[in-house]
Amino acid sequence: MQTKIKTILAILILFVSASSCDDYLDLRPQDGIVRDEFWKTKEDIQAAVIGIYSSMLSSPPGVGDLTMTQYLFMYGELRGGMVVEDVFVTEDERDIMNTNILPSNELTSWAAFYRTINYCNTVIDLAPGVKNEDPTLTDKQLKHFLSEALAIRGYLYFTLARTFKDVPLKLTATLSDQDNFQIATRTQSEVFAQVIKDLKLADEYAVEDYGDNASNKGRITTYAINAMLADVYLWTEDYPSALAATKKVTGSGKFKLIEASASTWFNTVFAKGNSTESIFEFQYTTSNRGPFHSIFLQRPEFKADGLLMDNVFGIDFDDPVNKKDIRGDRASLVGATGEIYKFTGLNSEDRKALQDSDTHWFVYRYADVILMQAEALARIGGVDNGLAAIKNITDIRTNRKALAQTAQTVGASDTNGIIDYILAERAREFAFEGKRWYDLLRVSRANKYERKQLLIDLAVATAPANLQQSIIAKLRDSNSHYLPINTYELYTNKALIQNPFYK
Repeated sequence: MQTKIKTILAILILFVSASSCDDYLDLRPQDGIVRDEFWKTKEDIQAAVIGIYSSMLSSPPGVGDLTMTQYLFMYGELRGGMVVEDVFVTEDERDIMNTNILPSNELTSWAAFYRTINYCNTVIDLAPGVKNEDPTLTDKQLKHFLSEALAIRGYLYFTLARTFKDVPLKLTATLSDQDNFQIATRTQSEVFAQVIKDLKLADEYAVEDYGDNASNKGRITTYAINAMLADVYLWTEDYPSALAATKKVTGSGKFKLIEASASTWFNTVFAKGNSTESIFEFQYTTSNRGPFHSIFLQRPEFKADGLLMDNVFGIDFDDPVNKKDIRGDRASLVGATGEIYKFTGLNSEDRKALQDSDTHWFVYRYADVILMQAEALARIGGVDNGLAAIKNITDIRTNRKALAQTAQTVGASDTNGIIDYILAERAREFAFEGKRWYDLLRVSRANKYERKQLLIDLAVATAPANLQQSIIAKLRDSNSHYLPINTYELYTNKALIQNPFYK
């Protein structure tokens, strides 16, 4: 098996090293290598699927872009008002924080996403042909492999559409020099529709249990797919479907919130990972470490906003040690310094050493599904649904020992009030997990941008005083809520049209 894994990783590297400067989608090996020399057995397919996961952990040798995890963190946090610059911040990072974004900003490159999408497309296109080569490959096994590729492709396109709005939608593998590399963008709604189609098919084919915990948390399961579907349905304002998707997770009996204890909860959920609260995590290890030790500790690029402890988690000044939200100080951050701690801490006292920096990236956790369910219930409306939504919020707060000062009193029929409570709770629960900007944007844009003021209020509360009015003016244009297409992509793909805000 190790030989197969090395083989597929070598082939994945060829997808990049053999590429020319034609296009971000120009990730082609030499003609024939993938089709003729590799796709022979079910073990080849499995190795290719493992290669998809590997590509999300780190970039191939010789490729200069960041890890996908870093992009996911920055796209979801730098404009969310909870992160500020630290000593080693780059100019590109600072510009995104200050809403001073140009197409030349290197962080607007989507190459890492399309690279992995192409790996998914390759499995989807070529794996079925292995049935003709390997009679031991069953239909069930094939469908399970396809489920993983479809779901990851769907999640990546979902992320691209939330980040850039209109993006190219390529659903076939780039295998040959003869492929078309001039591909126009599709509308955000079209991309979301394809994502839902991919995820629904993936769910039909999905695995419920791989037989070991690490695989159940680190590979795509039906529960990861339904968490993704719930998220997409919230963005498309299909709230009954979002509710149904969450119930497939909450009703499974496979997940539960860990008993609240400041001394063990953090270590179990974050430092160790793959807990009963986990649905899907990027599986970093001590031999394949994540970027967190560098960007948050060794050469810190980001830290928490100075008022985060007070404004988000709260402080009980009568008993700040024993009465605290367990998600706050020495969990999400170090309250005294603003150091982002969630991905570097071992427990509430000690940090992991560099060689032990194996904390995972948390794509979906059970608390996420509970709060997405609350959001769907609140949007559907009605007193019973409102009460159920408030109960979901209360269950999370009770488990995490949230302080009374952060509680909100809302009526069961007060949809916006419940949504605001959910937003506040999501800030506490998912601090620095790449979700904040997307949460604010999703709520703001609902019902034809009924609540755009949320983004304006964010700028008022968090923008530097000298930039506040400029940022507010930009945010009034909804096209500014998305990143521009990178200059290089426009140069190499003439079919692309720039987001009008950045023309």
